[in-house]
Amino acid sequence: MNSDKPKNDSRSKRSRSGADATVNHSEKPGLRARQVAGKMLAAVIDKKTSLDGMLDATNGNPAYRALNEADRALVRAITNSALRQLPRIQAMIGSLLSTPLPEGARALEHVLAVAAAQILYLDVPDHSAVDLAVEQARTDPRNKRFANLVNAVLRRMAREKETLLETVGAPVSVVPAWFLERLVAAYGADHADRITTSLLTPAAIDLTVKSDAEGWAKRLTGRVLPTGSVRLASFDGGVPALDGFEDGEWWVQDAAASLPVKLFGPLQGKRVVDLCAAPGGKTAQLILAGGEVTALDQSRSRLKRLEANLQRLGMRAETIEKDMATFTTEDLFDAALLDAPCSSTGTIRRHPDVLWTKGPEDIAKLAALQERLLRHALTLVKPGGIVVFSNCSLDPSEGEDVVRAVVGAGLCERIPIQPSDWPGLEQAITKDSEFRTTPAMIAAEGVFSGGVDGFYAAVLSRKG
Repeated sequence: MNSDKPKNDSRSKRSRSGADATVNHSEKPGLRARQVAGKMLAAVIDKKTSLDGMLDATNGNPAYRALNEADRALVRAITNSALRQLPRIQAMIGSLLSTPLPEGARALEHVLAVAAAQILYLDVPDHSAVDLAVEQARTDPRNKRFANLVNAVLRRMAREKETLLETVGAPVSVVPAWFLERLVAAYGADHADRITTSLLTPAAIDLTVKSDAEGWAKRLTGRVLPTGSVRLASFDGGVPALDGFEDGEWWVQDAAASLPVKLFGPLQGKRVVDLCAAPGGKTAQLILAGGEVTALDQSRSRLKRLEANLQRLGMRAETIEKDMATFTTEDLFDAALLDAPCSSTGTIRRHPDVLWTKGPEDIAKLAALQERLLRHALTLVKPGGIVVFSNCSLDPSEGEDVVRAVVGAGLCERIPIQPSDWPGLEQAITKDSEFRTTPAMIAAEGVFSGGVDGFYAAVLSRKG
């Protein structure tokens, strides 16, 4: 298991062996990693830049890629913890300031947040976090005059952290106000509270297996979920080192993300198009279900990744580099999967930057895009053909509202999902007979201990 996952109910325990090492002996060990973490935090919060892209080992942030692996792990731990707990960190820093920071002191705010994440939530010695933050301030012309303030605030935070965590941090929601308001409006205050609480639980690793889920669960010391996925227990090392990876016997896929394809049922003899296919987990599911699959994606690099994944799995599909919005065919398909672009708010546990790179205006734009794409997807299947529409957003405007509008326009009919067909998943089926999972399902009698992503899916039939 990756060692950089922060523990969210207390400070994380992570090995520090070499974590502060750096090849540049002219600066304090560990300083470069903190500087990179600060710049990444600034890029996410101020410039709405995806953290995943910056952390990519091949094409990511150059300063991050220049670090050794131990320092990269530290950067990931700091940035993920800071983003996951940002509202609480900001509240605790604010409580220690006699006057607010000057307007425009964004770089200083990020220096303090990087240090606070270490002091409050990571197993980094307090003196190291404080000293390196002071040095970080001193070496930045924008922050040099605030070095003494940084020292005073962080030393006090280190002394009073238990009290701060309990009395200042705990009452503050870990999500921004705009998102909490939308959660309460959609799910009610109690469910919204359970969702936000569950976001602090590290996401589990789930596998979709080609066959014999029980057998693979035993071999990998996991367990089979009601979705049919195999959930792994904590382990050391990387996923590629696990039994069955090189042989292509399984692939990593969140249990909730595996549901949309299962809604098709058997696909033997049917032509199926996966309209937003990369990275290919759902494409592989469609092939495994017996479909003759065409996979579309508008990104050449993402399509190459899909092709590489299918090759490892020993699977084949026709791949087309094309924006699905402009894809047409006279040879209509029997079925189509539209796992639509969305705000990804259902994946916050894995991607805590989402709430800081997206906003209400993005959700509105994405919902409008999804409706256009769904209307087009229906034109690609035969009359009576099936379209499964899905995404990993928690916001009903990107799920239920989109389907309601398209069904209301008379373009398709909703095929009800029957709770009796999904033992153990009954709570995930809505009053409109659609799938809706939330991370709050972590509390559901231990069935999803380790959580699930937020996901929505509906089954539609094109009208003739």
